[in-house]
Amino acid sequence: MEHIDEVIKNGKYKDSWESLQQYEVPQWYRDAKFGIFIHWGVYSVPAYANEWYPRNMYIQGSDEFKHHVETYGNHEKFGYKDFIPMFKAEKFDPAEWARLFKEAGAQYVVPVAEHHDGFQMYKSELSHWNAYEMGPHRDVLGELSLEFNRLGLVTCASSHRVEHWFFMGHGKEFPSDIKEPLKRGDFYWPSMPERGHQDIFSKPEPTQEYLEDWLMRCCEIVDRYRPRLVYFDWWIHHSAVKPYLKKFAAYYYNRAEEWGEGVVINYKHDAFEFGTAVVDIERGQFADAKSYIWQTDTAVANNSWGYTENNTYKSSTQIIRDMCDIVSKNGRLLLNIGPRSDGTIPDEDAKILREIGSWLKVNGEAIYGCKLWRVSAEGPTEIEEGQFKDYGEKPYTSEDIRFTVNGGAIYAICLNPSECREFTVKSFAVGDTASKPNFHGIIKNITLLGNDCELNWSRDEQGLKISLPKSVSLGNCPAVFKIAVD
Repeated sequence: MEHIDEVIKNGKYKDSWESLQQYEVPQWYRDAKFGIFIHWGVYSVPAYANEWYPRNMYIQGSDEFKHHVETYGNHEKFGYKDFIPMFKAEKFDPAEWARLFKEAGAQYVVPVAEHHDGFQMYKSELSHWNAYEMGPHRDVLGELSLEFNRLGLVTCASSHRVEHWFFMGHGKEFPSDIKEPLKRGDFYWPSMPERGHQDIFSKPEPTQEYLEDWLMRCCEIVDRYRPRLVYFDWWIHHSAVKPYLKKFAAYYYNRAEEWGEGVVINYKHDAFEFGTAVVDIERGQFADAKSYIWQTDTAVANNSWGYTENNTYKSSTQIIRDMCDIVSKNGRLLLNIGPRSDGTIPDEDAKILREIGSWLKVNGEAIYGCKLWRVSAEGPTEIEEGQFKDYGEKPYTSEDIRFTVNGGAIYAICLNPSECREFTVKSFAVGDTASKPNFHGIIKNITLLGNDCELNWSRDEQGLKISLPKSVSLGNCPAVFKIAVD
């Protein structure tokens, strides 16, 4: 704690919102549009329901509780900690993971360093309950960071530690392996009662001892692995956490100044003062373009962030369409996968990533490093704004078009071209000067990315009309028209 205070005292950034308002989003993150999120931990051993198994298995009457008793026995003899020796990661190959993420077209990768369960996926001096000393006996975050750096992927990390305050608390409500006295450093510590955990003023509020421990764990990750982005889950917006949140941001930004690198903090809700970090929307997006940088995080699976034996998957087409919508509105997509406990990535996850990578290989110039056009979207499909809105596939049509700008071109991305042969881009309609059309420049030519065909096009008061030759047939995946301008 003395070291943290010293860095803040001597650095550019102080632990106040006024000082943290100096923060600017670095260029690498402005250009980055696609990242990979990784939920992997002890919860991949039971692989049941979702990554909240360690909490829910202690809630009497829940499906997880019943499953646990039927499969592993009562909670006194076999608790969550007893999964750790089973978490062997015997097939974990960080170089293979890195190659897959590179093939997927990702630019940055965010492994979960510590989830709500309190098991650290990295070598730590603050707790023995970590992957280096137990389970796999490997510094997972360290090994991944090394391989990511080799392939030019930006290494990041996430901490979901703060929710551990209440996450295992239900285990005290009946005979289980979670028993008092619990002290700092114990795996289950502190297992406090869960009362309105979504509430930013819920009681009992985290103590100074717990919050200092949280802060030191976060700063340990920063110092040991130098992540260029740190992602936080939602509960950091609790009122008791705020002073420590500001301390972390000041410490992290000052350390980045020492390294000469630009870094990012992702947050949800209003945990940070606007403009001091980058807002993230979980499983959702904005309906309209924003002047500020933002991010969506979602998963390839609808039901879980971690691996389960019954994951239900999105299609790669659905994900690509959402990515185009998000990017056109100044966002970027952080897409999660969940490896198995042995360290292998499920075939379904890998297939989706490779299909996204194949699309980006052809159409990436409309995505990577792009900027906003004066119009972000047109078409009949309305986006429902907010979090937890992406469980169903949106009914995009051939009239739903998203726009980006890169270099000397405007890109019109048709989200669902289907078998359409003629497209009308209404935002390019011709008008007189008084009507202020969206585009009043010179179009040099129009091409379809990934195809050398010659396109016929014209403009009138209805819009830019593009016709495909008979030799070209488009599927359901987004098609990108490159409109070169002068």
